[in-house]
Amino acid sequence: MPKPVSHWSDDVFRAMKARDVAMVCTVPDGGLTKLLGLIEDDGKIGLVTLSSEQEGIGVATGCWLGGKRAMIAMQSSGVGNCINALGLPLAYRAPCLMLITMRGQWGEFNPWQVPMGQATKATLEAMDVKCFPVDKADEVGETFAAAADIAFNSRVSAAVLVSQRIVGAKGFGQQ
Repeated sequence: MPKPVSHWSDDVFRAMKARDVAMVCTVPDGGLTKLLGLIEDDGKIGLVTLSSEQEGIGVATGCWLGGKRAMIAMQSSGVGNCINALGLPLAYRAPCLMLITMRGQWGEFNPWQVPMGQATKATLEAMDVKCFPVDKADEVGETFAAAADIAFNSRVSAAVLVSQRIVGAKGFGQQ
């Protein structure tokens, strides 16, 4: 009997649990729906819905300073909102772990998403964020685990960029 195929969100969730991530900050996105559902169903990891992505940088830094591990889950369009705030974890040598579902790439229908989607990696790297792009669903979990280890053990910012090929191109009505 074939082994059931797991979704990349299952792998990320297992990696989060194994690394004692206590809080996830998010501006919900369709590509994150399954992962956010796993977190809600678990009930042991705090889930904070943000009004804007940069708030997550402050929450994640505050969690670290209070002895807890946190991460931010967002869409690439929110990265532009975080640039100034990314100076905070740098100043405190606090880890800032991000899981970013990409837009503006493969099959994008919305021209507004393209500029930030194309600039996400370079923009994050300009703020000293270690970026780990992933193009294959079966590599998201291990990439997230490695990025989390680098972030938490080296006290740096790290982002896993989940390709639009993995999350799927959206159409009208699926923003």
